[in-house]
Amino acid sequence: MCRRHLGDAGQAFPIYITVVAGLLFLAFAYLAVGQASVNRSGAQTAADAAALAAAQNAREQLASMWVDDLLDPATWQDIFDGKPDIADPCWRAGQLAAQNDGHLDDCRPLPPRKYKAKVTTKKPVGDSVVPNTENIKSTASAIAEIEPLCTFQLTDGADDDTLPPLDCDGKVWKLDPADRAELPKPEDLFDVHLVD
Repeated sequence: MCRRHLGDAGQAFPIYITVVAGLLFLAFAYLAVGQASVNRSGAQTAADAAALAAAQNAREQLASMWVDDLLDPATWQDIFDGKPDIADPCWRAGQLAAQNDGHLDDCRPLPPRKYKAKVTTKKPVGDSVVPNTENIKSTASAIAEIEPLCTFQLTDGADDDTLPPLDCDGKVWKLDPADRAELPKPEDLFDVHLVD
């Protein structure tokens, strides 16, 4: 009669299955974190674009006011300081948020020359091993600032009809009202950038 040896043979298989199942669960958990990270990154991109769009639209309006008031240098500093009332530039922020798969929740000015945009993604994080993520959407906000680049010195001469030179970030513009094509562009007058 043949005797069977009973031992630990076959005991490793359940341990192996448990380890593989645990590793698969961890892989799916990391995938869920990756999905959330990508969704959050998309929200931040949309918020950045929206804030920049609002600030750039405001910059265009301020530059247009400067051109309209070109012959009155006494008004220039208020324009460069962002003091004049302009039309709401947040419609442009909504367009850029939508182009980046987001929805503009809020857009508002932060005086004197900043715009804040808050955006929610259109798409949720999605199904994953983490419960209740299928309907969660990411939100993000960003602030963009309009920074004036130009300085000038008003002259005291009452009969002096020449406009003061405009120093814009090291480039000096000698302004000729008759040649409007050679006037500084909005990007020459103001810089637009994101702030923390």
